[in-house]
Amino acid sequence: MGTNIALRFDDHRAYVTLDRPDKHNGLTVDMLSGLVASARTIARRSDVRAVILSGNGPSFSSGLDIAAATSDPLAIVRNFLPRPWRGTNAFQEACWAWRRLPVPVIAAVHGRCYGGGLQLALAADFRFAAPEAEFSVMETKHGLVPDMTGAATLSRLIGIDKALLLTMTANTVDAAYAAKIGLVTELAADPVAEAEKLADHLATRSPHAVAAAKRLFEKSWQASARRTFAVERATQLPLILRKAIGRTEDS
Repeated sequence: MGTNIALRFDDHRAYVTLDRPDKHNGLTVDMLSGLVASARTIARRSDVRAVILSGNGPSFSSGLDIAAATSDPLAIVRNFLPRPWRGTNAFQEACWAWRRLPVPVIAAVHGRCYGGGLQLALAADFRFAAPEAEFSVMETKHGLVPDMTGAATLSRLIGIDKALLLTMTANTVDAAYAAKIGLVTELAADPVAEAEKLADHLATRSPHAVAAAKRLFEKSWQASARRTFAVERATQLPLILRKAIGRTEDS
């Protein structure tokens, strides 16, 4: 993809790799654009059944490269403005684009996973982390707050009290603690291999049901019971009709 984002396809998997290893994959504005472009490319392909997000070199990502990002203030302003048709700005879309995909997205995390890098990992559906991985909601160290969809994902995954604690302190926590509080899905000696194993397993399931499950929980999580029931019905009906039509055609 250029822009220090590598995209490749292997059978039913798409691999999206942050590729700025000398900077611990510190995120630039161009890399954020590359992430969005990668997600759009994947969305156009019907053969992809899962996405694996990872980082090349010693870390998943050390977060936004503030020095690089602030070298062009006008670019910051342009990218900070939200797109009305999406409801996200460029920084947010680099993460939320993975929630929009109908296929499962798995983050394979090692080394540093800080700031914007953590928000990117949190936007995945699953996170496998190496035992030596480190996590930090680092923005308050720079007088900022998480603004790449982290407020939405953190509170969903670990509850508002833990989310506030990590955000306000900006402390670095190890992988064992991250797994204990639900920040990561599982620990794995080889996160990419574990992500591939899950991707292969999910590929044995109905792609329509997998996509519907992702859509169901995305729309109903933290919604009222009444709203959740309505989303359940709207999600399930097309699947039932698809099965019914399939049986009719087989008759």
